[in-house]
Amino acid sequence: MALDVKAGVKADIKVLVVDDSAVVRKVFTEQLSMQKGIVVVGTAPDPYVARDKIVKLKPDVITLDIEMPRMDGITFLKKLMKHYPLPVIIVSTLSTNGSKIALEALSLGALEVISKPSAAYSVGDMSIQLAEKIRAVHCAKLRSASSQKTNNNPMAAMGSKALAATTNKIIAIGASTGGTKAIKNVLTRLPVNSPGVVVVQHMPAQFTTSFAARLDELCQMRVKEAHDGDTVINGQVLIAPGNYHMVFKRSGAKYYVDVKKGPLVHYQRPAADVLFRSVARYAGANALGIILTGMGKDGAQGMLEMKKAGAVTIAQDERSCAVFGMPKEAINLGGVDYVQDIHSIAPKAISLLSNM
Repeated sequence: MALDVKAGVKADIKVLVVDDSAVVRKVFTEQLSMQKGIVVVGTAPDPYVARDKIVKLKPDVITLDIEMPRMDGITFLKKLMKHYPLPVIIVSTLSTNGSKIALEALSLGALEVISKPSAAYSVGDMSIQLAEKIRAVHCAKLRSASSQKTNNNPMAAMGSKALAATTNKIIAIGASTGGTKAIKNVLTRLPVNSPGVVVVQHMPAQFTTSFAARLDELCQMRVKEAHDGDTVINGQVLIAPGNYHMVFKRSGAKYYVDVKKGPLVHYQRPAADVLFRSVARYAGANALGIILTGMGKDGAQGMLEMKKAGAVTIAQDERSCAVFGMPKEAINLGGVDYVQDIHSIAPKAISLLSNM
């Protein structure tokens, strides 16, 4: 919530819902009105109405549909981020095309993505998750396009020889708000022969499929959405599928993952804590853990367990985080060995792995 300086108390987070569906606008307004500290100040059926309401109502956060009449959400987002940048949550369908466009929106400056309500998606669960995302993006630091650019780090090429002899090591990564860009930053800097990587990014089902496919185009390593029983091998990244926990396991010298349902952990599925705790148990000192930008406590306890099991751990620093919640919790709990700027995490990991 924002601080009302005059009153000396925290003010409600003002939300504008932009969606061409009257049903979605109604559901979001009703459900968010039940959440403490959040108020829907208005709704808009298209970007033109939204533009006028943004000027008039000055919302703190916008929820934005992608497919709308008169102007699509991507075009509107580009204009918004150029002229009047605000924290934006993308609301999209679970279709393959919808998830690809939503990922494009994240690259343009949107901070979170959520699925539209459907028969398979509980309205109650949706409202809780949407409220959490609104609180997260309201705290987030919006960055200029120039500060978001990432160039491949020469350390990745330098590290390939050093890592050539590294076997039976694994890298575990957890992230939430702002994590898609942070994960891309880390993975594109890792060499093709890096130890196997397992990743949890808080993201709905279907979106992780497109996220993995996009990373696979950009990274030297192979990147894929994890399936139950997939082997964790050098040169490959496994992304936990949305709405499923990913559990790291070991059978003899073989590392693999279980992908399964289960209760939400810290309101999340997949959850970083589930992954990190299993890595602590089955990989111990052969693991390197990385916790990136995100709101809340997910991953903090699991990272501490990894460190206690002998793993080396890295947290993203506050300056380069969109939201410093998850790394901060892990640091405060004592589970972090190194705190690094996002651009130096991969080089640091390469150096540490070379000496493990």
